[in-house]
Parts: sequence; structure tokens; C-alpha cells
Amino acid sequence: CLYIPSKIVTMAAKEPVRVLISGAAGQIGYALIPLFCSGQVFGQDQPLILHLLEIAQAMKALDGVAMEIEDGAYPLVKEYVLTADYDEAFKDIDYAVLVGGFPRRKGMLRADLLAKNRPIFEASGKSLEAHAKPTCKVVVVANPANTNCLTAATFAPKIPKENFCALTRLDYNRARGQIANKCGTTAGNVKNIIIWGNHSKSQVPDITACKVMTDDGKEQNASDLISDDWLEQFRSTIQQRGAAIIQARGLSSAMSAANAAKDCFRDWLQGTPEGQHVAMSVYSTGNPYGIADGIMYSFPCVCREGKWKIVEGIQMNEKIRELMKITETELVQEREEAGLV
Repeated sequence: CLYIPSKIVTMAAKEPVRVLISGAAGQIGYALIPLFCSGQVFGQDQPLILHLLEIAQAMKALDGVAMEIEDGAYPLVKEYVLTADYDEAFKDIDYAVLVGGFPRRKGMLRADLLAKNRPIFEASGKSLEAHAKPTCKVVVVANPANTNCLTAATFAPKIPKENFCALTRLDYNRARGQIANKCGTTAGNVKNIIIWGNHSKSQVPDITACKVMTDDGKEQNASDLISDDWLEQFRSTIQQRGAAIIQARGLSSAMSAANAAKDCFRDWLQGTPEGQHVAMSVYSTGNPYGIADGIMYSFPCVCREGKWKIVEGIQMNEKIRELMKITETELVQEREEAGLV
């Protein structure tokens, strides 16, 4: 009997990608890091080098985060960089999740928040311009996310505006969960909710294109399963969800925000499921819905091969159109208040 050993084929190991997470010792950063380390963003065969950025006062806490990365024994993590220095943090990065920003204090107006965050995201943009790879992709989480994202993009002209995205995936996920609860199913059976506009109270959750898979295996329009009265309550719930979480736990959303950032990057890089679109706040110039150019506005998007495309042809009603213009006006005003005109 002749034994012939099977041929063993080994694939060449991928080069690690460099991923910056700012505000890495904060609540969202702390929840986000293991999602990247465990391969949930880039896949189980993609090693990474983490660039973890914090303010100087938080470096001791960041040391503790590093200990936990070591204790997690993540096979994909090749190295990590702990720093409060922007030049070091942004050096040669492929991806950035900008979580660190000035938080909103009690009694603070949105204009005050914009003023506090403008220098932070101007510095981030300049560091992206000076040190990141020109192919770098950026997701901005820190609020006001849309205009912070526009600020960073403005000061990093070597990176295409299409490589910047603000996080309205959190609002999309929230809306998906609420529709699932209402229809007595799970979030995985709900698709194609739309979030128009700003990640703020002016955002427009829209079920025009939303489909729900019911227990009998049939796909139905969400609008056929939900009353108009409940829909008004639903919009308010999504718009106010962040405040409700703060009221309940005394802290802002962290777990769900980190999960949404993971989802956003994963779908952007690996592609959206066939027949599904997701919410991404992207550069509005040239959009098919008549929204003003030059702002970061949330649209329904599909992703293929690392690129997003706005879904065309959504036939929304007049009320949704009016609400879309209100949130557009807010974003144009924010752009002016941030001095980006």
C-alpha cells in the first residue's frame, strides 16, 4: 500500500494594517478595541498594528488598556503604539476611528460644542494630511460627528473626501432594533431602514424602503405592519435615544456606539449584504437627492470593494422631504459655525 501525503498549501501571510483609535482609553474606545482585535472588522486573516491615541492625562489608563490587550492574547495583534503625540499616532495609518473629542457638558449649546471640537479635528485633519497614507479611511464617532468629520476632511486634502464617514450607523442600528421589537422579530430580519441627515435630534429615521421578514418567511413592507401614530413615536425615540441612555445609566452610549463603528467599517470594507443598504454620513457633493453640496449627510448606501455608493431612486413622501431639508439646514449652519465655508 503506497501512502502519498496530501499536499499542504500555505497562503502568504498578509501584511498588517495600521489602525488608529483616538480616545482609546475612553468608554467607546475601550469597547471598540476588542472588536478590531478579534477580527470582526477586517476578517480572521488580517493582522493589525494598533495606534492608540489619548490625551496626556489619560496615558496611565491607556497603559491599563494595553495590559488587557496583552491579556486578551489576540492572535491578529502584531503590535500596539500608545501615545499622546499626534505625529506618532497618525504615522502611516491605513484606517482611523476618531472617537476622542470634547464631550458636551450640561447647559452647553451645540455651537459651543462645535467651537470646542473644531481645533481637535483640525489637528486630526492636519495629522492625517502630514502622516497618514493617502488611501486612509476615516470614521468619526465623536459628536457633533458630521461636522467634526467635515473638519477633519477639510484639513486633509490629500485624502479623498469619499474616504471620510461620520457615524450614523448607530442610529440605523437603533432604528432596526426598534422596528424588530415592534414587529416581534429580531434585528436580523429587518433591513433597509434609512437615516437621513445629521447625527442629531434633527435626523430623519425613514421606513420608506424598510422590509421585515415575518415568522412565516415572507418579506413585508414595514409600513404595512406599523401605524402612523407609532411611526411618530418611533422617530422621536431614535432621535432621543442617546439622551435616554444617559438618563438611564448616567453615561453615554458606549457598547452600542462601538458596535456601530465596527459595523460601519466592516460593511464599508467587506461590502453590504446583497439587497441591503445601510446608513453612512458621507460627503454630499453630487448626491441624487438635491441636498446641499459640501456637507457630511447621512444617506442610504451600498458598499462594494471598499467604496460606498448612495442608493438612488428612494421615493419618500412630502413630510420626509421636509424633514430632510430641516436637517440639511442644520448641517449647513454647523459648517458655517465651524468656519468651514
